[in-house]
Amino acid sequence: MKVIIDLIEDIRESINNNETYSITAMLLKEDANDKKNLLYAGEASVGSFYVDKISKELILTVEKDKEPLSVGELVKHLLIMDMDMMMYEVKLAVSEEHTPQELVGFGFNAADAKYALFIMA
Repeated sequence: MKVIIDLIEDIRESINNNETYSITAMLLKEDANDKKNLLYAGEASVGSFYVDKISKELILTVEKDKEPLSVGELVKHLLIMDMDMMMYEVKLAVSEEHTPQELVGFGFNAADAKYALFIMA
C-alpha cells in the first residue's frame, strides 16, 4: 500500500520535485517463465485525480483524451492537505469499469520526463 506522503517523498527524492514531468500509469505483469520477474505490459497517461474522503483514497485517473497531468499540478494540491489526509492510500483508476487499483511502486523515466505509477495486470 502506498500513501500520499510516500508519493510526495518519492517525487522529491527521485526527480527533485521537477514540475514538468508528466504522470503516467505503467502496467506490469508476472513473467510466465519466472514468477520473480515483472514485465512491462503497457502505459497510459494520468489525466486527473480526486480525493475520496469516505474511502480515504487519492485516486489518479487514466484519461487518454486529456492532457497528461504534470507533477507540478498534482503536488501543489497534495502539499496543502492536512496530516490525516497524507495517510490516504494512493490508487489508480484505469477505467470506469474497473475498481481503482493499488499501486505497487513508483519510478521515473528521465529521458521522457515521465513519473510512473506502477500497477499489476
